[in-house]
Amino acid sequence: MVTKFMKDQLHAAGTAFQLLTRIPIPAALPFTPQVLATSVAYYPLAGLVIGSIVAALTWVLDGLVPSMPAAVIVLIAMTALSGGLHVDGFMDTADGVLSNRPRERMLEIMKDSRVGAMGVLAAVLLFLFKFSALYTLLAERPDWKAVAPLLALAFGWSRLWIVAAMVLWPFARPNEGMASLFKEVRLRHAAAALAVQLVIVCGVVVIFESAVDGIWLTLLVEALVMAALGSIVCIWLSRKLGGLTGDTYGAVSEIIEAALIFVVMMMVS
Repeated sequence: MVTKFMKDQLHAAGTAFQLLTRIPIPAALPFTPQVLATSVAYYPLAGLVIGSIVAALTWVLDGLVPSMPAAVIVLIAMTALSGGLHVDGFMDTADGVLSNRPRERMLEIMKDSRVGAMGVLAAVLLFLFKFSALYTLLAERPDWKAVAPLLALAFGWSRLWIVAAMVLWPFARPNEGMASLFKEVRLRHAAAALAVQLVIVCGVVVIFESAVDGIWLTLLVEALVMAALGSIVCIWLSRKLGGLTGDTYGAVSEIIEAALIFVVMMMVS
């Protein structure tokens, strides 16, 4: 029983990494609704790994490369680590909800693989916002022992909200699209994802508390921004579309990620 449980959890964790990252996982894993539902518990862990790589790269580049090109390199790495999955969802969502069309037409536009003007414009503004926050952070030359863990956790919070959105809002297209594969996700899976994030947060506090002044305050601000901004965006999108889709999960994750990078920048400036 224990062996089967461990095997199932390893499959779930591997599935989370295969779906959310481009980090090689040398295993053929079944993307069934049951496995996908279990895998969401490890979304914060996948986010933490991406965030840790991003934070470490930012730390290494600080002082080695001028701030502006360093920010661009970090932005490229950040996008490459996720394979641009959430950026693609962000662009599709912008194309649909900003088209000012009826609900069904919005959903059709979001399904179209072609990118429209609104999607391109939204992506440019998103990248400019992330770039400006990263550049400012690098230009400030902060104490990276304090900043790196806070920056890494931002990516875990943004992935955690994807799971919350799956549970708290209905699917706009219950029987089609990527979101439909997660129809088995329940409150217990969201609770498991939250537990994983809290374990990670506690681990970071234990390791870095002496290096980060007011670490609990910053972590509380990150959590509150995630919940408040995530709720506002999801409520707005759900009213527009009659629910959420796989694209909107990516969109809200990108928005929260950008906002939390900005929060870290403001807190240490």
